[in-house]
Amino acid sequence: MSHRIRRAPKSFALVALLAFTQTFAAAGPPAAAAPQANFSLRSLDGATVSAASMRGKVIVLVVGALFVPPLSRSQVQGIQKLADKYNNRDVEVFWVSTDSESPKSKNYASDQQLRDFVARYDKVKVLRDPDGQTSKQLGADQVPALIVLDRQGNISGAPTGGLDTKGNFAEELESRLAKLL
Repeated sequence: MSHRIRRAPKSFALVALLAFTQTFAAAGPPAAAAPQANFSLRSLDGATVSAASMRGKVIVLVVGALFVPPLSRSQVQGIQKLADKYNNRDVEVFWVSTDSESPKSKNYASDQQLRDFVARYDKVKVLRDPDGQTSKQLGADQVPALIVLDRQGNISGAPTGGLDTKGNFAEELESRLAKLL
């Protein structure tokens, strides 16, 4: 008894190949990795804080400026609440001042002015981003803005902007930070 192997018609092979390629095409290209943050900013004590030096921690950058005083006060209050809530949980929170370091600028603020401004908030750490260039590179297109970095230094979600008139950063970021911790 002879067994013959039937070959599938060429049209079947073509249909199978098309189905296979359509399955992968429908899935689309692999998801792009979150952009890696790359910055190096000066703190008020003269130290340099960089994205690379903060790897392993979740970073919250709250971008603001003294030239908008009422707005900045509510931001600093929100930062203090956020720092209190996530103290000892590998979350670093910074207020990033976009005030100019040039006394000739209308948006100038000295380091001492910044120290005086945050003096009553013991956990508020200030970084200088003169004229906001680093903040813009990280995606902040307005002041105030909030940027979150995951433990690997990737930007987590789109930077958000807008007023925090009630100082509720901690509540607003609760679910976002919980996913990163």
